[in-house]
Amino acid sequence: MSSNHNLNGIGMTSQRTRERLLGRLIDQGISSLEVLDVMRSTPRHIFLDEALSHRAYEDVALPIGHNQTISQPYIVARMTEAIVTSGPLETVLEIGTGCGYQTAIIAQLAKKVYTVERIKPLLNRAKANIRTLRLRNTDFKHDDGSLGWEQKAPFDAIITTAAPQEIPNELLHQLNPGGGRLVIPVGGDDRQELKLVTRNGDHFSESFLDAVRFVPLLIGQLQH
Repeated sequence: MSSNHNLNGIGMTSQRTRERLLGRLIDQGISSLEVLDVMRSTPRHIFLDEALSHRAYEDVALPIGHNQTISQPYIVARMTEAIVTSGPLETVLEIGTGCGYQTAIIAQLAKKVYTVERIKPLLNRAKANIRTLRLRNTDFKHDDGSLGWEQKAPFDAIITTAAPQEIPNELLHQLNPGGGRLVIPVGGDDRQELKLVTRNGDHFSESFLDAVRFVPLLIGQLQH
């Protein structure tokens, strides 16, 4: 658990280091000013263990324990931009809370965020991180993410931070029929594609965003 709650950061976690990361995101094609502003102001180092906090503003995925990772900042920005620029964001469902970094980014752009994590200690850690940032529009659930969160559906957008072999029907049917969007990595260890799926009524259109590498979406839930 990180005790690094200096939100401003020093040295390798300073604002200057964050600005360099922003430059890399822009160079890679992230253009939404909303997304860039939130990435700039969110202290990624508090989501990491102390020993890794000096690497927080490198554009890499990093381990957070339990065989899980905090996503590469470019991928977080890419996934967030895909839903921010394609329609309204009243309610968002996140599958795979992890340590809460992607959650924190979305929570600053959407009216309400619901997030599901199957690993209990990670969920508890994410709750603490979100509290530290004083974000109060997020509801957490310890459950199997492949099932979504039926009671809170429909969602304007769903972001999935783990890769199933194929897109779960439950997630598709929890999208708002009037333009709900799902951003999800799909595939196995050898090849994964980040896809954007848009729902209009009973029609789902799919587009390719990027080649990616995510941990697999596993079913069930873990207490420890």
